[in-house]
Order: sequence, then structure tokens, then C-alpha cells
Amino acid sequence: MYAAVRRYEGVTDPAEAGRIVDEGFVALMRQVPGFVAYYWVDAGGGVMVSTSVFRDRAGADESIERAALFVRDNLARYLPNPPQVTAGEVVASA
Repeated sequence: MYAAVRRYEGVTDPAEAGRIVDEGFVALMRQVPGFVAYYWVDAGGGVMVSTSVFRDRAGADESIERAALFVRDNLARYLPNPPQVTAGEVVASA
């Protein structure tokens, strides 16, 4: 399995960003081949973190591309800073 983690800082309206992600982006993630799970977390202090998990690297890479487009088209107002992106193979899970 592979995971992609995106950390957004300076989020201006976490509740609205969460609503938009829930109503639009989650469905896009489910369409990516190899989809396993997706989480959008309000870490407080204007920080939000997304984690997407896929069966293979291709799915994780596609999720990063789709996230960038979705943020540009739907969330730029609420997520003014580019995310810190970390992706890699899952080596342990529960």
C-alpha cells in the first residue's frame, strides 16, 4: 500500500474547507484505482491534513495530482498556501 499526506497551513475557514472536501473531493478519491481510504483532519490553528491510502503507488500519485487540481479549482480561497506533500510506501499498519 501507498499513502499520500498533504499538510495545509494558513487555512482561513476550516469548517467550509471541510464541507467542500466532504461534498466534492471524497467522491473523486473513491474513483481513483486502488483506493483504500481517505481522511481530512482539522488539526487546529489553521492547519488541515489529508491522508489518502491506495493499493499501489500509481493511485497515490494520481491522488496528489487530483488534489492539486481540486484545491486550485475549489479551495484556493480557503487554502492559500501550497501543501507540504509526503508520499511513500506503507510499511506498517493496524
